[in-house]
Amino acid sequence: MESDPQLSSSWERRLLNLKRRLLKKPSNFIQETIILNSLRKNKVDVVLAEYGTHAHFILPFIKKSGLPLVVHFHGYDASVTKVVKDHNNYNEVFQYASKVVAVSRKMEHMLLEMGCPPEKLEFNVYGPQPEFLEVQPKFTEKQFVAIGRFTDKKAPYYTILAFKKVIEKHPDAKLIMAGDGQLLNVCKNLVKHFGIEAQVEFPGIITSEKYRELLLESLGFVQHSITAETGDMEGTPLAVLEASAAGIPVVSTKHAGIPDVIIHNETGLLCEEHDVEGMANNMIALLDDEAFAKKMGKAGKRNILANFSMERHINALQEILENSK
Repeated sequence: MESDPQLSSSWERRLLNLKRRLLKKPSNFIQETIILNSLRKNKVDVVLAEYGTHAHFILPFIKKSGLPLVVHFHGYDASVTKVVKDHNNYNEVFQYASKVVAVSRKMEHMLLEMGCPPEKLEFNVYGPQPEFLEVQPKFTEKQFVAIGRFTDKKAPYYTILAFKKVIEKHPDAKLIMAGDGQLLNVCKNLVKHFGIEAQVEFPGIITSEKYRELLLESLGFVQHSITAETGDMEGTPLAVLEASAAGIPVVSTKHAGIPDVIIHNETGLLCEEHDVEGMANNMIALLDDEAFAKKMGKAGKRNILANFSMERHINALQEILENSK
């Protein structure tokens, strides 16, 4: 079903619309019929809903089908206050679902507080693409790399404020911040205001291949994740997993699922949210001691390979689905 661009043809939808009008069916009749027909046609025996919000939307249809439902939460769907409230704390979803998947220990705790039955909850962190494990970092540049959306929960401005302190001691250091988002122009203006355009680069959205090239030569990955005013939080950031899999140390915060996958002082360096000084000191620690950076990078690659590989993630999810039938 996932590979199908549409679940029904245009003529089928027109026919259903005509039937809805003639029989005075409710507005969701067309969607419901298409989804139920597709589930039967494809002989689906368990439904995996990506995001709690999507599970809430399709729940009435899944109930009619009688199929078991596995709900996979990811981040904002379990943390943004308004989203959770608008979906009635997912009470109906938790009641019907066979299993509920959390991607961080913090999310696990939050879902339990919302009322998810403990016996239905499963912890399963993402895994990076295997290509990142193949990267053998050279540590050739005094360079930090960040990648992701320029949004409140990633607080890219804090990374810039920390890096400004870093270049006071290491003026030849560089920071590459890839991605796009609502805070991009703010960050560019901040860099311009500080007069550090030569040290900070904004390449925009980059490919996975380009990201691996940057990891190959960089000294560390940086991301100052925080809980946004809306409550929005990370799940377990994929970019963090990818950087650690590539074998470079991660400089980040004790936020959401990051401490689940990054071991402080072993595979990376973590500070509290909003602690610009702490983040700056952690970046400086890597610049001051390249051997320390390399040691943590190697430990990070081993940790991801042993505990957070894509293969492990998929196998665990497959087992959850099989046990839900």
